[in-house]
Amino acid sequence: MTEQHLHIKNSRTRVAAAACFGTFLEWYDFLTFAALAVWFGPLFFPPENPTTALLASLATFGAGMIVRPLGAALFGSLGDRIGRRKVFMITILLMGGATLAVGLLPTYAQVGLWAPAMLVTLRLLQGLSAGGEIGGSAVYLTEHAPVKNRGLYTSVLQLMGPLGILASTLQIALLQHLLSAEDFMNWGWRVPFWVSLVLLLVSFKVRAALHETPIFHALQARAALTQTPLRDCFSDRNTLARMGLLFLCVSAGGGILFFSAQVYSGVFLKTVAGFEGAHSSLLVAIGTATLFPLTLVAGWLSDRIGRRRVVLSGLALGAFSILPVFNGWLTQGSDHAGTAILLMILITLPLALVTGPQTALLAELFPARTRYSAAALPHNLAAGWVGGLLPFIITLINDQTGNPLAGLWYPTLFLTIAFVVGWRYLPETRGTDLSR
Repeated sequence: MTEQHLHIKNSRTRVAAAACFGTFLEWYDFLTFAALAVWFGPLFFPPENPTTALLASLATFGAGMIVRPLGAALFGSLGDRIGRRKVFMITILLMGGATLAVGLLPTYAQVGLWAPAMLVTLRLLQGLSAGGEIGGSAVYLTEHAPVKNRGLYTSVLQLMGPLGILASTLQIALLQHLLSAEDFMNWGWRVPFWVSLVLLLVSFKVRAALHETPIFHALQARAALTQTPLRDCFSDRNTLARMGLLFLCVSAGGGILFFSAQVYSGVFLKTVAGFEGAHSSLLVAIGTATLFPLTLVAGWLSDRIGRRRVVLSGLALGAFSILPVFNGWLTQGSDHAGTAILLMILITLPLALVTGPQTALLAELFPARTRYSAAALPHNLAAGWVGGLLPFIITLINDQTGNPLAGLWYPTLFLTIAFVVGWRYLPETRGTDLSR
């Protein structure tokens, strides 16, 4: 290997590490709030009605999901106008600062209604930041990726969400094991938010050493930057059509599979299938562990046979497997551990097939001058509003029908429609010239 090739390889490694670590921090911060939402009810809301306090806490978490598209529109537009790297620095500081501030908040018992008001404000800032980061990091990483191995190189970014879940969940479990219930409620819940300060400092230092992408520099040199990227996206029929395909076939499909396999599965196993809490958590952890190698393989496979084939395979397998998997858990119960594990792997595989090529697809679908805006907006709209609301919608349908499996027809039909539309319209993007 020549010195020049070694320098390029090292540079790409630094870019991947910085992008992934920053995205991990975003997910860690975002999901730590979710993991602690149950405890936030009595801490930040009027204690007279515990159920109302819990619902208010969960609604506060949901607010962060709802504003993600607004963050995508704001920071995506900035990313196309002033550069990917500058927006990277803004979003990481915003998320890290808001998360640290949550750990310093006074409680309802100390300041009354000011406590929930400040909590909601910080959660909205987290959501705005996540909207700018998730999608933008995909563009930044992909614009640095080697063309032949772009799918594999960028697939590592998709591992940061599950890694963030593991880190936040394990940390909270450790704190609960080490502290008394009283100490955890008094101050222990703040520790994960304080830890984010260390992660923020490391991430900021790593990102500060990075350079703007060559593609953005080329746009600057040609005076080809746009000052109205969002308007340009919506006025160009081809870009708008591809934004719709990204929303429906890739991001919404991936979001539905993620929340089905990684979030709702745990709820279903405990509350419907009758698994013990430890068993259900172990199954979800096995699914997460399996997701890591499968996602990398899916990214690699998309470099060999194309993004389109891999994504469509994931959508089709997801549509066929969701109902049988959850029905299998319900009928087999926790007595058949081997079967339960196989079912978890079965529902994890389609998630990997869709998300493995996803990072590369986010960037490859769109022209360079509006890429950040065009990728971030539909992706965050799908992940926040379709994926994020999935557990609620499934539970609501189950409750209204009295059938514990009825709500699962919603993700099944959604994935089926996504597959049919993708089969007809989703283009192959492998090898796309990103400078265009």
